[in-house]
Amino acid sequence: MNQALIFLLETFLGLFSLALLMRFFLQAVRAPVRNPLSQFLAALTDFIVRPTRRVIPGLWGYDLSTLLLAWLTELLLIGSVLALGGKQFGPGVGMAAIALMLFAALNLLRHFIYILMVAVFAQAILSFVAPRGPATAVLASLTRPFLGVFQRRVPPIGGVDLSPLFVLVICQVLLIWPMASLEVAIKSML
Repeated sequence: MNQALIFLLETFLGLFSLALLMRFFLQAVRAPVRNPLSQFLAALTDFIVRPTRRVIPGLWGYDLSTLLLAWLTELLLIGSVLALGGKQFGPGVGMAAIALMLFAALNLLRHFIYILMVAVFAQAILSFVAPRGPATAVLASLTRPFLGVFQRRVPPIGGVDLSPLFVLVICQVLLIWPMASLEVAIKSML
């Protein structure tokens, strides 16, 4: 019974956390608001984001309430899964709480890297298949800050832009080395 409940929590809270993070990311890169993805995410998350915005203001044009809600959802998910798995913290509850908060932040960072990788890969594919498709503007907004760094320094080779390759390799290296090391260190605190 606990396994089914853990699965449902990971599915629904995980997807909701991802939706909140995507909403924050789209707002942070100033993606066009009139696109189906932004409208879907707004419709899905407005019930909790709008009241939270009254309490937590934005900072430098970033919607901190949405990011905080994504982190809290991730924190709730991790705590619930550990509790359902039978984890008891005992006297080290303070250290465990700090570890849970760090682990939730690390998971958000990992999700962000995966979102970036999917957006870069999708944009690279669509640039060959449908360069003027409806998703092009949104994907360009999501990837421009990251691809632009390499596009300014590495010229296209034979008419092919290699910046997506560099971004994907760096994302993968980040997931393998520092992220995995941090995860091990945080899990040892639990």
